Amino acid sequence: MRAESVSRISRNAATGPAAGGGLLRHLRLQEGARAMTEATETTGSAAAAPLTPCVLVIFGASGDLAARMLLPALYNLAAERLFPDAFAVIGLATKEIDLAAFRDGLGRAVRERLGDAFSPEAWAALARRLYFVAGDLRAPETYQRLQARLGEVAAAHAIGGSALFYLSTPPSLFGEVVRRLGEAGLTREDGATWRRVVIEKPFGHDLESARALNREIAAVLTEGQTYRIDHYLGKETVQNILIFRFANGIFEPVWNRRYVDHVQITVAEQLGVEHRGRYYEEAGALRDMVPNHLLQLLSLIAMEPPSSFDPEAVRNEKGKVLAGIQPMSPEEVLGRTVRGQYGAGAMPDGAAAAAYRSEPYVGADSAVETFAAAKLLIDNWRWADVPFYLRTGKRLPVRTTQIVIQFKRVPFSPFRQTPVDRLRPNRLILRLQPDEGISLRFSAKVPGAAVRIGTVNMDFCYSDYFGSQPSTGYETLLYDAINGDATLFQRADSVEQGWNVVTPILDVWRALPPRAFPNYAAGTWGPDEADQLLARDDRAWNNEA
Repeated sequence: MRAESVSRISRNAATGPAAGGGLLRHLRLQEGARAMTEATETTGSAAAAPLTPCVLVIFGASGDLAARMLLPALYNLAAERLFPDAFAVIGLATKEIDLAAFRDGLGRAVRERLGDAFSPEAWAALARRLYFVAGDLRAPETYQRLQARLGEVAAAHAIGGSALFYLSTPPSLFGEVVRRLGEAGLTREDGATWRRVVIEKPFGHDLESARALNREIAAVLTEGQTYRIDHYLGKETVQNILIFRFANGIFEPVWNRRYVDHVQITVAEQLGVEHRGRYYEEAGALRDMVPNHLLQLLSLIAMEPPSSFDPEAVRNEKGKVLAGIQPMSPEEVLGRTVRGQYGAGAMPDGAAAAAYRSEPYVGADSAVETFAAAKLLIDNWRWADVPFYLRTGKRLPVRTTQIVIQFKRVPFSPFRQTPVDRLRPNRLILRLQPDEGISLRFSAKVPGAAVRIGTVNMDFCYSDYFGSQPSTGYETLLYDAINGDATLFQRADSVEQGWNVVTPILDVWRALPPRAFPNYAAGTWGPDEADQLLARDDRAWNNEA
């Protein structure tokens, strides 16, 4: 890209929350692994703004999430030079750990996660900002020690009083930790000093528990202090959905019931439950994935254009979509949902896979689903009568997250006197993982004298155009939470609306235990009933990864 082009873009770039918040920030200049041509135009700010000075406190700092995701994400932010000098991290865990051992342990975890991208020098700069507090999360004296350590760390790094508390704890402790923080005065804001709390999923286990947890948190925190995280929304392609829809004039005009036949959202995992048997026995596929990940993707695909990229404007439109999803009667649950559990089988690479009931910490007669699918309808002008098919499962043939927008077929009449006997519908596929990108399927004439139609794909891969950068998906979310941008976080009403969709399904499944589990072999695309769910509507799942 020419230097004068970069200069022009930089002069015109919108920066900071006042100019539209985090979503506009993500339109920043990037150079691809494959050189971009001079005709390629990139708009947006040339660099992200530095983080706001604060202390980040991680509850559950000795856990798996902190080691595999949060600290590598912080390392990546530090590598991008987004940390101010006035920044530090306090880890809090139950067991006492020597500070040097705490830093060394996290350093090994980050090195293992990042591989060749790991720089000992860059880690050393971050490690010097790491501190530790031990204590029982239910004990008031733990929060007194935390308050004292916060003061010491803030003074050492000239930070001031702002702090972000990240709850990487068992869900049963969310409400209690927030209450203890409030009792210790740790959530009190004063002038420019802010205090925020990030809460991991699952946020409740049904509608009533989510409402109760919201009430418990609201007794201590304002909604503006509460950041309910969904790590799926940290993926670049997820954020790109809004840019793709609302920054391109060729797609939004056909993004409605007149042109779209149906939408498919698939989150497929090759892995089984691994070491998460205890959690999965309580949750299951539906609770684990649908109220948060899949419904958040649905809301981004189906929402109306917001008046701006202001966080509340975006979240208002997403909330309207969730509120418009048709509630299902018990009879409709039986006809429009499918559940499954994997049995023994073989994965595509030939590796044998044990049945779910043989996994550690899983009951020998478990009725918990490892696969869930549903047909949802949205009651609004844009999407009336357009089905949204959702599915998620473990031990499927591939690991993929994708959204398929299938358009209606064109009239066949012009091809009546030709050998063409069937027209394939156009499909737009947004791939969220593992190879993030977008592809468009359409028809073209096969060369030759006869009229023959072939299907071709226009394919865009993020790594080809913008390069591949090490990322856990938490970088954006941590950045936004620290800088006070709530666009990618769930609001209280959104959480409850998600559970409002799922709870009727849970109620029917609880009342009618499955009779045929396991009903799909590991390494297949789930139970036959999932295919029949679409076949009854003369449709089929897209099983191309």
